[in-house]
Amino acid sequence: MKSSFLAWIHRMPLIKRWALMHCVKKENIAEHSHQVAVIAHMLAVIRNTYFDGELIPERAATLALYHECSETKLQDINHVTKYHNPELTKEFKKLEEMAEQDCVNTLPPELREIFRPLIVQNEVDPEYKKLVKAADLISAYIKAMDEMRFGNDEFAHVKIRLGEMLLYYREQLPEVEYFLETFSDSCFVSVDRLSAEDHQA
Repeated sequence: MKSSFLAWIHRMPLIKRWALMHCVKKENIAEHSHQVAVIAHMLAVIRNTYFDGELIPERAATLALYHECSETKLQDINHVTKYHNPELTKEFKKLEEMAEQDCVNTLPPELREIFRPLIVQNEVDPEYKKLVKAADLISAYIKAMDEMRFGNDEFAHVKIRLGEMLLYYREQLPEVEYFLETFSDSCFVSVDRLSAEDHQA
């Protein structure tokens, strides 16, 4: 059979994140998914190295790459809209799962059971799902901080909300605290300062 799976994935760069907000730096879900994959991979490595974890970092990265697959069909839904009330949230979650199943069903039958636990979020291993969610929040928090660095106050409330959400993961996952303390500050400096810091290291 012919499959449209890759064609949908290739459309990820067309789907804008933060569509209802003014952004100094535009972002699409392909860029976001790549960043989340890098962070999720790093979080897994940090857990294994410093906190006696036994995760497979490559699986964490792969799950992160596919975590926004539903948006190829639904677009990016604003967080406040999505979580405005429990009934709306429930319906949006149903739509997302339907879109995820649609993505899986575009694959040849022999491949579907391999991809289902990567794409359908309700079937993702809970330990990895929590790690990818933490990576997702970190990526969004860095984005909010970056926008504010360039004077975009529209992200001020986003930074506060994401910071509050990250508190839970900082308490539950020591690798999140380690990551933020070790890596986040450098994301907000100029390339000249980055180079200078690298030479001092």
